[in-house]
Amino acid sequence: MHKSGFVNIVGNPNVGKSTLMNALVGERISIITSKAQTTRHRILGIVNGDDFQIVYSDTPGVLKPNYKLQESMLNFSKSALTDADVLLYVTDVFDTYEKNADFVEKVKLNQASVLLVINKIDLIDQEKLIVLVEKWKELLPQAEIYPISAINKFNVDNLFSRIKSLLPDSPPFFDKDQLTDKPARFFVTEIIREKILLNYDKEIPYSVEVEVEQFLEDDKLIRINAVIFVERDSQKGIIIGHGGKSLKKVGMDARKDLELFFEKKIFLELFVKVEKDWRNKDNKLKGFGYNLE
Repeated sequence: MHKSGFVNIVGNPNVGKSTLMNALVGERISIITSKAQTTRHRILGIVNGDDFQIVYSDTPGVLKPNYKLQESMLNFSKSALTDADVLLYVTDVFDTYEKNADFVEKVKLNQASVLLVINKIDLIDQEKLIVLVEKWKELLPQAEIYPISAINKFNVDNLFSRIKSLLPDSPPFFDKDQLTDKPARFFVTEIIREKILLNYDKEIPYSVEVEVEQFLEDDKLIRINAVIFVERDSQKGIIIGHGGKSLKKVGMDARKDLELFFEKKIFLELFVKVEKDWRNKDNKLKGFGYNLE
């Protein structure tokens, strides 16, 4: 009998959802930085075996929206509550229930199997962990609790085995050789955006969106032209940097990761354009693939 199911990963920003997703999938599907709001879309990672298919979904961290882009991010997280066979609610040893009590209440009412994952246990002693586990047992009595360290892959195998056992009997939803539902261009934009998150401070990374204008592939090389959109002229100057130095570094860092990802030589050209207040414009957000419903 073949098993297939949707396993949705939800939780507050910065608890390690993307790190866990990548550990479970065994591939680098989601970008990871220490900054909140790194993940903006729902990203599927597909794991196939002879008799099973697990469709993981990484979602943006739950937050109270300040602008339309964040409303879209919250919609991605809420939708993950409605279509899961197994729900992974990820918290960590520093996270507090109060941060998003409303969302936890929705998880409590969920009909799917709920696995509560306490991440980063390598950063806490055993006694504090026991207290934390007891607290979450009270908050989500229906959930099975898995203390893990996603970055060290500690206890991730046990979590994976439990997920597999909870899958319903079903034929596969996707082709067996498919790793994700996202096209190649999506991963180009995500890798470039990751480098911007790592190289710039304050508001700059959150005011940026990336769009691929050209993706031409032959046997040996992929030629990519990508545009970095910012909201203000001053941000454009910061992204480019003195004599183009900052933009050049982003391009070099991104090219290295893209060559690893695609296993091919990459020729990458980056341009910067100003698109005023794009985070609050419906037509722009839709064009960038955000869900506004």
